Amino acid sequence: MQKITPFLWFDNNAEEAVNFYASVFRDAKINSISRYSEGMPMPAGTALTIDFELFGQRFTALNAGPMYKFTEAISFVVHCKDQEEVDYYWDKLTADGGMEQPCSWLKDKYGLSWQIVPDALIKLMSDKDAAKAQRVTMAMMQMKKIIIADLETAYNG
Repeated sequence: MQKITPFLWFDNNAEEAVNFYASVFRDAKINSISRYSEGMPMPAGTALTIDFELFGQRFTALNAGPMYKFTEAISFVVHCKDQEEVDYYWDKLTADGGMEQPCSWLKDKYGLSWQIVPDALIKLMSDKDAAKAQRVTMAMMQMKKIIIADLETAYNG
């Protein structure tokens, strides 16, 4: 069992959100759901906590009311092997009310922040040639969704 599990606070739509994430991430697993019973703060039968996994990373989703909201102070990075994978996650996670943000960041329709990062971005930004790395960084800062071909154009000058 992993030692640290991200715990995600939702108002009252944790089960909907987890089902959404399970539809986006192909290897997702919902391990268990505990539910509110009579006399608790939410209607009986509403999911209280949901233990789920994305790519083997465990998460817990909690329905606990509107007191807290997600912010960009916490985000999850999805490492992508190519443009097709970037496009897939970007399109899925920004659908139905998600918001595109600068530099590979987005918020999904539940307000959770994600970074959709192609492996090429890390490789090109880490190049030993500082001028090439800087051009890539500057190109990335002009993008929302990362376009690998545009990074490569910047890299090559």
